[in-house]
Amino acid sequence: MPENAIRRITAYHRRTKHAADRYALGPGYLDWDSQPDPFRRFDGARRVALPLSPERPTPAFAALAETPPAPLDAGSLGLFLELALGLFLELALGLSAWKEAGGASWALRNNPSSGNLHPTEGWVVLPALDCIGEAPALYHYAPYHHALEERCRLERLPAPLPEGTFLLALSAIPWREAWKYGERALRYCQHDAGHALAAASYAGACLGWRVRALAGPGDDRLAHLLGLDRADAHHPEEPEHPDLICVVSPLALAEPVLEPVEGHWFGAANRLGDIHESWPVIGEALACAHRPDAAPIVAPPLRFGSLLGSGEPAGDIIRRRRSAQRMDNKTGLGRDAFFRMLAATLPDAEAVPWRAFPWAPRIGALALFVHRVEGLSPGLYALIRDPQAADRLPAACESGFAWDAVESCPLPLFRLRDGDIRWAAAHLSCQQSIAGNGAFSLGMLADFARTLAEEGAWAYRRLFWEAGMIGQVLYLEATAAGVAGTGIGCYHDDEVHALLGLAAGSEEWQSLYHFTVGGAVEDSRIATRPAYHHLAP
Repeated sequence: MPENAIRRITAYHRRTKHAADRYALGPGYLDWDSQPDPFRRFDGARRVALPLSPERPTPAFAALAETPPAPLDAGSLGLFLELALGLFLELALGLSAWKEAGGASWALRNNPSSGNLHPTEGWVVLPALDCIGEAPALYHYAPYHHALEERCRLERLPAPLPEGTFLLALSAIPWREAWKYGERALRYCQHDAGHALAAASYAGACLGWRVRALAGPGDDRLAHLLGLDRADAHHPEEPEHPDLICVVSPLALAEPVLEPVEGHWFGAANRLGDIHESWPVIGEALACAHRPDAAPIVAPPLRFGSLLGSGEPAGDIIRRRRSAQRMDNKTGLGRDAFFRMLAATLPDAEAVPWRAFPWAPRIGALALFVHRVEGLSPGLYALIRDPQAADRLPAACESGFAWDAVESCPLPLFRLRDGDIRWAAAHLSCQQSIAGNGAFSLGMLADFARTLAEEGAWAYRRLFWEAGMIGQVLYLEATAAGVAGTGIGCYHDDEVHALLGLAAGSEEWQSLYHFTVGGAVEDSRIATRPAYHHLAP
């Protein structure tokens, strides 16, 4: 029953909240010897190496939405797509660097992940291309090798696609995240899907491609297309779950309807670990947040406009993005840079990455803890992202807030109250000083109960996708501004709501993700090596 599913997913959300005196259930300790393998591979599948072209120019970061698609020549379509796919997948899901310290090494990627655990896997469905495959096929993207693994040779494409168009899908292996974060891990898997969707949108824009998630296909349809319902898709204790599928095209397209398609399967998934602690609540939550097939929808025609951004090549910014581990407690941010960063989070239907997201915005506002922003007094602010939240959120919050529009600001930004809130920001983020030592931090407020009531229990997942997309915007905008950011998944949920004066026990509004921006402190003990040095001959 839909109402029962909503009650159950809400119960999961409530169960996985953190508080100062009670944290969501997680592992008692981390056994580093049992850490999951971050790289999925399909042994026995044909591997197609993709070209790396870090020297290939990319458009200015500020001009991505206006970048025209490269012209396609039918005679060289296969070669063009092979080269372009290499850049697209590298910038979206590929490696950005290797880190080394104390004899250990680990990879970083262009799509961020909670704990650098990377539960998200990427897939593409391609037509027959001379340089890649002689038939339409489903391929798994292997970031370690920067290669495609032919998972299934299809009898036909699942939908008629114009020339130069293909499908990109994302799935998740929740066990990778639960190894460290226990029951709360499902939240982080959904954040990461949002990070990856936004990363793909930025990567596509570097080539003039439009990336758009499909609202129609449900979990069963996508699991069948990706082969996730097959015994050779994963180890029994490492189940993989479908997230979403996108159309990638040089043109803005109406949403295609995906039909079932069969084919010949190749390879078997590697086992990612030897020891598995079970977290059945995650499987139960996924079952009640099961996404059914739906009719395609039309994106809300929201237009906020953007502020002039960085002229630096977008590829350079994407590859340079990092998650800050510490903030220096002194670097501030200029007023214009702050406004530009916030403007990029607004769900403009023609802007990157928001044109990739077909659903109405339901992260209604950002609650901002401003510490060091030029021209703004320290204090608590709110940026309204969803026009429908403009009246509803102030009515739900503490009546004592000022709700004063910030002067000379082109955004729906409001000052709630003045004061030094560095300690509160850090305390609410699980006593993490990084939230108080930056230029600002924030919490992302979802129109929670309303969204589930209108769209069903599955929308719990897409709320976190939207939050993850905001996180990716902030990561790249911070990098472009010469500072750094990091997502914060650990925070005291209901204490955040109490600070905002939201009614105790109400789930009308919920904070789903925190973030901080400021001056990063680099750890000189950690060395950095190029992303693909291990592939050098």
